[in-house]
Amino acid sequence: MDSKNLQTALITGASSGIGLELARVFAREGFAMILVARNQAKLASLAQELQTAHQVPVTVLPADLGQPGASAHLAASLQEKGLQVDVLVNNAGTQVYSPFAEANLPELFSMLQVNVTALMELTRLLLPEMIKRGRGKILNLGSTGSYVPGPLNAVYCATKAFVLSFSEAIAAELDGTGVTVTTLCPGATQTEFVERHGLQNVRLFQNAMSPEQVAQIGYRALMAGKRTVVAGFANQFQILLFKLLGPFLPLFSNRMVMRMGDYFMGEVI
Repeated sequence: MDSKNLQTALITGASSGIGLELARVFAREGFAMILVARNQAKLASLAQELQTAHQVPVTVLPADLGQPGASAHLAASLQEKGLQVDVLVNNAGTQVYSPFAEANLPELFSMLQVNVTALMELTRLLLPEMIKRGRGKILNLGSTGSYVPGPLNAVYCATKAFVLSFSEAIAAELDGTGVTVTTLCPGATQTEFVERHGLQNVRLFQNAMSPEQVAQIGYRALMAGKRTVVAGFANQFQILLFKLLGPFLPLFSNRMVMRMGDYFMGEVI
């Protein structure tokens, strides 16, 4: 395959979960790949898999986007290597699952850095060249939490609300430029986070979508130029229902509202 004729997709958080499955989808569709995550060994293994299965060039750029300046360093590495990014997938994200009053502050700051600052900064650094070329696509990972405040996930949901608001705003700014921005909002998904925190037996996680399903939905929406996609009919219905009930929430007790938030987030106290 002639790599000169391939478009290149950069995926952050590519070593596991939805990011890993997105990498597989893009490689299968013939994209050259730039894989970014903290775990270099996992990235190297994935790169070997994609190169062998799909004969596409793969570049591995290990980076900890939880560290200030990591996005700027990543952009500089791309420039040094002469790598052009046609599709940017801001998938990297982290979550702190805890009552806010008990949450670890350094972990919260790190989550803000990954979920908000790195996503915004990397978009800002790579977007001008896309506009100049008159083409490009950006996929940002939101969540059903982009729409619904989540008890025990207060800061996480706030970061995902930022992702949705930010993405929709710049998508409108970019209308007519040839560059599109899509926000993918999955609900409960069977990822390593679920296993790490022992949530496999939580009722709604037992029926959670697979990362493969979410990745396919996100890829199709991105290619179609959609601005926002909520993954899965059940999640779409839940978000619609919550929007309809939203104006009436002040009439409910705080405990009831918390339970509703738990339900729509796919998590249970």
